[in-house]
Amino acid sequence: MMMADLDTVIMRMEDLKDDSGIPSNVKNTLDQGITVLQDEEEDLSVRVNTVTSLLDEVSNDPNIAQHTRTEVWNIASQLESVDS
Repeated sequence: MMMADLDTVIMRMEDLKDDSGIPSNVKNTLDQGITVLQDEEEDLSVRVNTVTSLLDEVSNDPNIAQHTRTEVWNIASQLESVDS
């Protein structure tokens, strides 16, 4: 059940990354986060904490639109529930 939630988070991050209005540095960070989440060699809580930190950085980027920032926050919230 947890993996389905993680897959949903990854899918939402991929959808956001594919948005043409997203700055390239944000896309790169989302890509990095997806790679971290898919690394099953690492403990799930470590992956979640790492990606939560990356999403926090992205949400503080002054170059992203408010609706994008809101989506990043929503993804971060969903990600935090995966680890609980």
